[in-house]
Amino acid sequence: MDTTTIIAVALPVPLRRSFDFKVPSGLGPVRVGIRVRVPFGRRRLIGIVVNIKDSSDIPLQRLRDVAEILDSEPIYSSTLFDWLQWIADYYHHPLGEVLNTALPVALRQGRFLHAKQILYYRMTRLGHEAHPEFNRAPVQKRIWHALHSRPLLSPSQLAELGKSWRSALGKLIDNGWVEIVKVPPTSPSQEPHLKFNREQTQAVESISASLGSYKCFVLFGITGSGKTEVYLQVIRQVIGSGKQALVLVPEIGLTPQLVKRFEQRIGSRLAVLHSSLSTTERHRSWSAARDGTASIVLGTRSAVFTPLLNPGLIVIDEEHDLSFKQQEGLRYHARDVAVLRAKRESIPIVLGSATPSFESMANVAQSRYDLLRLGARPLGAHLPRIDYVDLRRIPVEQGMSRTLIDAIAKRLNTKEQSLIFINRRGYAPVLFCSACGWQAQCKRCDTKLIYHRIDRKLRCHHCGLEDPSPEQCPDCAATSVVPLGEGTQRLEDRLRQLFPSANIVRIDRDSTRRKGELEQRLSQATAGTADILVGTQLLAKGHHFPMVTLVGVVDADQGLYSVDFRATEYLFQQIMQVAGRSGRATSPGQVLVQTVHPDHFHFSLLQNHDYTRFVEIALKERERAQHPPFTHFVLLRAESTKTGVGLLFLEEARKLAIASKDCRQKGLQIMDPVPSPMEKRAGRYRAQLLISSHSRPPLHALLDELVPRLESHDLARRVRWSIDVDPMEMY
Repeated sequence: MDTTTIIAVALPVPLRRSFDFKVPSGLGPVRVGIRVRVPFGRRRLIGIVVNIKDSSDIPLQRLRDVAEILDSEPIYSSTLFDWLQWIADYYHHPLGEVLNTALPVALRQGRFLHAKQILYYRMTRLGHEAHPEFNRAPVQKRIWHALHSRPLLSPSQLAELGKSWRSALGKLIDNGWVEIVKVPPTSPSQEPHLKFNREQTQAVESISASLGSYKCFVLFGITGSGKTEVYLQVIRQVIGSGKQALVLVPEIGLTPQLVKRFEQRIGSRLAVLHSSLSTTERHRSWSAARDGTASIVLGTRSAVFTPLLNPGLIVIDEEHDLSFKQQEGLRYHARDVAVLRAKRESIPIVLGSATPSFESMANVAQSRYDLLRLGARPLGAHLPRIDYVDLRRIPVEQGMSRTLIDAIAKRLNTKEQSLIFINRRGYAPVLFCSACGWQAQCKRCDTKLIYHRIDRKLRCHHCGLEDPSPEQCPDCAATSVVPLGEGTQRLEDRLRQLFPSANIVRIDRDSTRRKGELEQRLSQATAGTADILVGTQLLAKGHHFPMVTLVGVVDADQGLYSVDFRATEYLFQQIMQVAGRSGRATSPGQVLVQTVHPDHFHFSLLQNHDYTRFVEIALKERERAQHPPFTHFVLLRAESTKTGVGLLFLEEARKLAIASKDCRQKGLQIMDPVPSPMEKRAGRYRAQLLISSHSRPPLHALLDELVPRLESHDLARRVRWSIDVDPMEMY
């Protein structure tokens, strides 16, 4: 009798099926959920065992042998494994790629499941008593100050302080000022005496009462109302009961200040997960979360997949943020899958924001989520006054009006900070020849090249193409090539001309590319050593700048002209968020919004900080137009190096969808395929097809029938195509 073990393995390939393999005798026991290395074509791939079978549709002699068994225990609990299977089904994505996405890179490469224990560093008693100057040792100085403000530093945190951190740290250790700690403290630190207002107290009590069971809370708190304090109070209770908390933030830029705050206030082992960490660092954090060593897991979008030994709470900070939606590959929304994870783990989840998403507010209206409000800032601080600069009457020079310039000068005189916001990096969005009208166009995309003056480059922010900036017009050879419009670099230059003695700090993706640069610049902003901050949305999200009393919004009208029906929602949220950086301490704040549409009703609601009324009006518009969240969208995308092929493929998809029984019986709406708003991107021509339904089941039933037919279609080999369930961007 043949007792050969047959297993089904999910592999990281774009095929919606598993693959059968034989397990040679003596190789070791196999279990569902472990990693195996298997031959696949001419390669060897690492996959996850999803089933142990008695037989296979493929003859036994044709089955290939498993090359290596990598684990002795399943990577995920059965609850988490079922949740990942649900994600694959809901987003109609291959299970193998979903499971691969959920693993840290180290495990995808075949490393051991359990990472080596990380070492920590702390200041010794001798170090606290010493007073070195570090005149020629800037990295030592940064480490020294960081260890004075934090009880412990990990290698990943030290790496953010400078490339030469290892040698700098070694000298501090040799002097006896710093020591190595193998196991960090896990008990909560002494809680400071904080005076909570009534709303904060009610929020903490409501969330605490649900610990041990599922409930979803929307913590709707105005900017600066103390949402993080609510998180901290509940997390302390979670840790005190031996459980773990998972906290997600939208941007890496929010991570350093939250790490520092959590360490100072809670003191428990903190595992950090984001894309700027090395493969080894992410593996260590992931492993510490899985084995329960880490009490808190703090990370960006992909940290939602982190296994927890004893899950107790999930927090999604700035839950409205678009960064939680993955736009390539597995197009999941971290907030949405986190809600389902919390439900399956029977734990509460908190969605915090000053501008909650329309989806979350609609769920509140339908009593699916509980609403908790924080409507006041602590210590008597008030929301900033919002004023409009009417650009129809007041001229601007290089992006700034005289009204805004005078307001900045006033803050410089009073030693207060100003924040100038424009959501466009680079120097200027257009390079233009005034003689013949030539404009610098990307060769690979339907968009203009952005002029970056610092390195005299033209860059495409969509495909990454770079060209040197021309000295003369390529078309007419004239030397009258000038930049038009404003970006962060141009505003920085203009401010340096106007205020030469001011310390101006620019914070955008160009200025913070080097490791540790973002944290360093944010530290200047928080400490008050920067006089004027200039930046993009990196500055708008969740930061606490106590000395900022003026926010200037340079170009507030971008969202009013977009083809995306969500554009006004994003615009309102963005301006409210950046406005909330002003007046967070005792000094009153002011926001100056430059616009040519000061009478627009969105701006009148913004002036009153009335996000609730804005949501009510906008949701009624969405309902009349049958847009999400009152209907459900799926966007099929296709692209090809040849024009028209994507449209042809999607037309075939439309015909197949219309012919399906689910479409005929369930009232699904199938739109005609159209070119994407930016049709050409990175040298490929893109098209899209929208499918909508009032309820989700018929939509997914249609996709279950449609996807296999599209995979086997002849045109599928000529295009790249994808499915985006619940798309957040319509281009």
